[in-house]
Amino acid sequence: MTLETDPAKASNAFKIGAVCVSSRFDRSRAEAVDAWMTEHYPDRSVSVVFHPNSFLKSGHFAGDDAARADAFVEFANDPRIHAVWFARGGYGSCRVAEAIIPRLNAVARKKRYLGYSDAGSLMAALYRAGFAHVAHGPMASDAVRNDATARGALAWLTGGDTRWLEPSLAIDPRPAVAFNLTVLDQLLGTPLEPDLTGHVLMLEDVSEAAYRIDRMMFHLTSQPSIRRVAGIRAGRFTDITPNEPDFGQTAEEIIRYWCERSGIPYLGSADIAHDRNNRIVPFGPRSQG
Repeated sequence: MTLETDPAKASNAFKIGAVCVSSRFDRSRAEAVDAWMTEHYPDRSVSVVFHPNSFLKSGHFAGDDAARADAFVEFANDPRIHAVWFARGGYGSCRVAEAIIPRLNAVARKKRYLGYSDAGSLMAALYRAGFAHVAHGPMASDAVRNDATARGALAWLTGGDTRWLEPSLAIDPRPAVAFNLTVLDQLLGTPLEPDLTGHVLMLEDVSEAAYRIDRMMFHLTSQPSIRRVAGIRAGRFTDITPNEPDFGQTAEEIIRYWCERSGIPYLGSADIAHDRNNRIVPFGPRSQG
């Protein structure tokens, strides 16, 4: 099967543009997405179009900074692309986010954007700039490893369907956001940091030692801007690296500790993570999701 990379084709389909703004992207993962879409949407009523620049290689990155920024802007501003799906995470979106935002047009502002992990840097910038439909959730590269996850992600991208939303959103009407802890911690005090006053903040991470989680929570919860959130929920912290001696606290216990110490309400768990069951958290008020 030929991998679809031309948004002009399948003109009757709802076209989701997959674009990579971070680490190198493996073409085999794009082919897996295309195969999944062919199996589950044989009529091509919904299609995922990968930007050709997603497959560039420049050291660690999927093309150099300019190429990654250009690819994102092209898909975001293209009226033939109806939503934008981050292809994968890794590292790199913080290098391009400031250059991207001023180039986005009115078409881009109407679209839905879905991703997590390193994509959080650009998602934070989009939300700060007033984009109404940004969500932390499964990316193109990993969603198709679980049918329910993929269907939930596509349902949100194509129409804001709530079937795969993080469950606490159904009972808490306050605006919410979700971030990888490492990414958000690095955004504080930068031009990418959004105003999270009054938001429920959900956090997750992967492959970090407990002492690093503790250090980041100290820094995060010490910030005046973060102390204005409505509360914090702990997503899953997976693949925690060994520590000698054992740190003695789980990730959730660490988050609870720093919430109590800083006076930020601890609100419980959240069903988000770097795993196949990662749920969707639209940024902002529920009416914006």
